[in-house]
Amino acid sequence: MQPASRLSNWWRRWSGADAEAVTTVDAEWHASRLEALLASTRAGFPVVPAAHPVDYRCSCDRMGCPAPAQHPLSFAWQSMATVDTDQVTRWLARDPQANAVTATGRAHDVLDVPAEAGRLALERMDDLGVAVGPVAAVGEDRFLFFTTTRSTLDEDEWWTSELDTHPEDLAEHPGIRWHTRGSYVLLPPSRLTDDSAVTWVRGPEQPLPDPLRVLDVLADACTEVGAVAVGEHWFIG
Repeated sequence: MQPASRLSNWWRRWSGADAEAVTTVDAEWHASRLEALLASTRAGFPVVPAAHPVDYRCSCDRMGCPAPAQHPLSFAWQSMATVDTDQVTRWLARDPQANAVTATGRAHDVLDVPAEAGRLALERMDDLGVAVGPVAAVGEDRFLFFTTTRSTLDEDEWWTSELDTHPEDLAEHPGIRWHTRGSYVLLPPSRLTDDSAVTWVRGPEQPLPDPLRVLDVLADACTEVGAVAVGEHWFIG
């Protein structure tokens, strides 16, 4: 990671902010958020800007937003998602408060589980010597396990997340969710409307593991903590 002063100057340069109008603390805060997102792009995770919290509500101002501060800003998010560092920098300079999501089913899939099951699974995988890969915590509620993607398999053997649910319907599905083609998840350092945040438990620099091996452990952990499995497929967007 770059020194704080260099990050601050970098953010000022890209944002076009007046050096006298932006405090060092503000510049370093924005720059640290940028560096966190760039760590994800360096890992190959396609990034796109998302809505953010404003006074405990969603910045999109959509009446009854089903996923406050947890959805992309644009309906064209699938075509916009990128690993281009300059583009991500411009986005964040234009909207410094923006959250970010990563499109799944391209460079990676994500297995999304209740936090209690996620913590148990992490302990178990460490004990068993199972490769974990990047893991993020979504506040106190969910754990996201990043894995290699299986969306490149033959069309007859796989399907998109949208066949089960859309990303904005996630509150209806409390068990394991498998995010692949057509879905997305929040990336650190996103913030939620309850003042919690999305943070890395294991950073994006970790190699991506095979999803089926991780799924075995997650399924057992969910069963032990009483989490609900959605149907028999587990493949939830």
